[in-house]
Amino acid sequence: MKGIKILGVFIGLALCLSSCRREGCTDELADNFDAKAKVDDGTCDYTSSSSGPTPLALNIPATFSRFLPPPSIPADNPTTVEGVRLGKKLFFDKTLSNDLTQACASCHLPSQSFDDTNRFSVGIDGIAGTRNAMPIFNLAWNFNKNFFWDGRAQGLEEQALEPVTNPIEMHDTWANVVAKLQADPTYPSMFRAAFGTSTIDSTLAVKAIAQYERTLISGNSRFDKYTQRLIPLTPSELSGYNLFMSESGADCFHCHGDITNPLWTDNLFHNNGLDASFTDNGLGDITGNPADNGKFKTPSLRNLAFTAPYMHDGRFQTLDEVIDHYSTGLKASPTVSPLLKKVSDGGVQLTPQEKADLKAFLLTLTDSSFVAGY
Repeated sequence: MKGIKILGVFIGLALCLSSCRREGCTDELADNFDAKAKVDDGTCDYTSSSSGPTPLALNIPATFSRFLPPPSIPADNPTTVEGVRLGKKLFFDKTLSNDLTQACASCHLPSQSFDDTNRFSVGIDGIAGTRNAMPIFNLAWNFNKNFFWDGRAQGLEEQALEPVTNPIEMHDTWANVVAKLQADPTYPSMFRAAFGTSTIDSTLAVKAIAQYERTLISGNSRFDKYTQRLIPLTPSELSGYNLFMSESGADCFHCHGDITNPLWTDNLFHNNGLDASFTDNGLGDITGNPADNGKFKTPSLRNLAFTAPYMHDGRFQTLDEVIDHYSTGLKASPTVSPLLKKVSDGGVQLTPQEKADLKAFLLTLTDSSFVAGY
């Protein structure tokens, strides 16, 4: 009798452990979601609908709708629920790197507005790059479709293609990455749901990543709320904005826009007076035109609280250093932007109070909800 009781206890424990370890699909968005499953077994299916992927409308901020044209979405890569879900998984998946140690998110940290805290990002082989990683947000409104600091990628899909094969980044081949994804128990069904085929290739992978990146939209800063007349700005912040907009003040608006451009970038390329001669030609190396030497893409001024270090080479660790550069550190060169009207004076010569006011304004462009949302 005692043996029977002990056997019963063991059977009960086994049943309990089996229940606690029940395998199945744990994704609530999948067609075969199993509410009782505790361990995902890779069988999630997303293909019950015969009508194809589900269109997804971007969450466009009010200031964008008011001042900007609709976002630029390629006709051959519409944004869908399934495509964005797949793209997000790929963006955070270290499978895309040769030694399985790095994902896109390794150098584009959500906590830093999808930027890197290092001056130069370090790839899987311990090799540092030569430029600072760019933050990822509001890229659906880059209407000229030139990406990277030097504009070498024509479109967001092309931009997403390069890091995988770059020898100082993920250092893999797309053929190898595709093989890894194809062998994964989850990805084939996710590709089928997003694109109608379970046969994976690099074109579809980067389309998915681009879809996800287009959903990364930042438009909820204090200044956005000010433009909607929801909150006031402080006297210092207002003074900083006036300096920003004045050619006799900080003179920032030519490249970074004004209240009617909530992107806070012209998405063009300029030589902003960093150097008298160049070790990195930027756009010039892409176009082959010496007149483009030293020109780099204008970054957005949004979320500067999260995106240090600054400039294409990350030379400035603080926002104060950036302001000092434009105040007293400009350097003349044959291609320096004509929009910098005080180059011969070394800069716009701001007073300490003006610097403080300008910084106060720039920080009103911080969208903490964007960072918190990821």
